[in-house]
Amino acid sequence: MKLASLKNGGRDGALVVVSRDLSRAARAAAAPTLQAALDDWDRCSPLLRAQAEALEQGEAGDAFDLAVGDLAAPLPRAYQFLDGSAYLAHVERVRRARGAEMPPSFLTDPLMYQAASDGFLPPVGTIPVASEDYGIDFESEVCVVTSDVPMGVGAEEAGDYVQLVCLVNDVSLRNLIPAELAKGFGFLHSKPRSALSPVMVTPDELGDAWRDGKVHLPLVTTLDGERFGAPEAGVDMQFSFFELIAHAAKTRPLAAGTIIGSGTVANQDESLGASCMAEKRMLEIIRDGKPTTPFLSFGARVRVEMFDRAGHSIFGAIEHAYEPYRR
Repeated sequence: MKLASLKNGGRDGALVVVSRDLSRAARAAAAPTLQAALDDWDRCSPLLRAQAEALEQGEAGDAFDLAVGDLAAPLPRAYQFLDGSAYLAHVERVRRARGAEMPPSFLTDPLMYQAASDGFLPPVGTIPVASEDYGIDFESEVCVVTSDVPMGVGAEEAGDYVQLVCLVNDVSLRNLIPAELAKGFGFLHSKPRSALSPVMVTPDELGDAWRDGKVHLPLVTTLDGERFGAPEAGVDMQFSFFELIAHAAKTRPLAAGTIIGSGTVANQDESLGASCMAEKRMLEIIRDGKPTTPFLSFGARVRVEMFDRAGHSIFGAIEHAYEPYRR
């Protein structure tokens, strides 16, 4: 089943079930918002599935044509967004470009930070940034959304708590990152609000592309209408989502509605392109000694999307133009 949130439902949107082809929707009867559904998932999920099936069969009397511009983020506000860095090809290139070795612990201990989750941008529109000097970048990622996860859950159990899958453009301000990391206290200014895909889907919607806690499909990013990269999300992912959930829950339970990010999708095969500007620049540094590709300028348009094997969009497209922030 596919779920989304309409903008006209207040800060947390109004939950709707969405047809598989993303063309039709109906207001959810089981819960007013997606967060409310996740809080009571065992009860709500069967009801939402029944409504989704009725919509698919043309039997939902209150169905309407869906316009992506009417959608908020599926979870406009989330209790947590814990973003990992599971693709070590990306990590290794970033470190190699600045002459640093990758510690052996990175192979066994996931990188993860607490990202902004008090507000996600709608899936289409604009992304406001105060200055181009901040080094504007995108990061195309896959995410999962959990129900309530107990503290200390193991990776072998974590799959029971994955209820939804989506995409995210994790907006990054690269020129602010070095000074923040040098403080030894993590990201703040360099990681503003991110954008989620139009819909979130239950793992079964992915068919056999969802296995081993990974999504085995290419993640396609275009920049100003040109293909930027399409690395395989299920390849070179050092830590599965099950392992990332277990890592996040090591010392605390995770509330229903927690979003776990994969980090920038990247493959060892450089011919598949990249999922962020930083990686392209790192490859230029490794090859030429300096970057030649600038970070994004205002007006740049980024689109992030994933297709099934038949070529159908699964989550809809995240598509934004970057613009100057105005109060």
